[in-house]
Amino acid sequence: MRIKFSILVCFIICCSFVFQTADPIRIKFTDKDSKAVIDNFGNIYSIHYDEIKKYSPAGVFLKTFSNKRNGKIENMDVTNPLKILIYYKDFQQVMFLDDQLTPTSNVISLETIGYEQASLVCTSINNSFWLYDKQNNQLLRFDSDLKELVKTGNLKRILDIDIKPNYMREHNNYLYLNCPEEGILVFDIYGTFYKTIPVKKLNEFNIINGNIFYFEKSTLKEYQARTFNTIEKFFPDTSLKKVYWQNEKYYEIYRDSIVVN
Repeated sequence: MRIKFSILVCFIICCSFVFQTADPIRIKFTDKDSKAVIDNFGNIYSIHYDEIKKYSPAGVFLKTFSNKRNGKIENMDVTNPLKILIYYKDFQQVMFLDDQLTPTSNVISLETIGYEQASLVCTSINNSFWLYDKQNNQLLRFDSDLKELVKTGNLKRILDIDIKPNYMREHNNYLYLNCPEEGILVFDIYGTFYKTIPVKKLNEFNIINGNIFYFEKSTLKEYQARTFNTIEKFFPDTSLKKVYWQNEKYYEIYRDSIVVN
């Protein structure tokens, strides 16, 4: 028994050493100034105008997607890696892709369902999606058949604040709507206002276990929802554009590449 236990301990120590000393993975972007997002599985996506390239967590190139008819990709939501949402804001169109970057539906025209000024779109549970209607200052949620499930009404009147959202994501049945001057407004799945997270001046963020991760002034910050504390990690390289924390790894984004540590 002692021999087996000793072997197990040695194995764990060796594995830890290998993990800690593994070389960083660097992926060179074909196009400079590409955007990058990372899904829950650690897959990496580079986005440049109308093209998406997918890489495995090990940095192996996997797939490419492009649709030049719809213009620039404004937003890509990989919250559900099996049903990825891409939003063509200029044409007010939404498309869903599977994990192979193959379209799973026809292009959805938001104008055809009555919304010509949708400034933000993101995925939701049960194959539904959210949109923020800038014209009427309201949130709406639609199912896969484009049936309206939720409609909040004018949030400026309801909350009595002048909201100007620039980013939103759903996490664990809550919608996080980022308003740089007010903070992050949180709504439940039915569109009912829940709370405001007092983190301001953000362009985007990542949500892990209810905590907010964001990169600001060369520092990756984690706002902890339960304790209201903020944990910080400084990155001295001034050429860094952004850093994500996902799957126990740092994803360091540069102008021409991404490095995974």
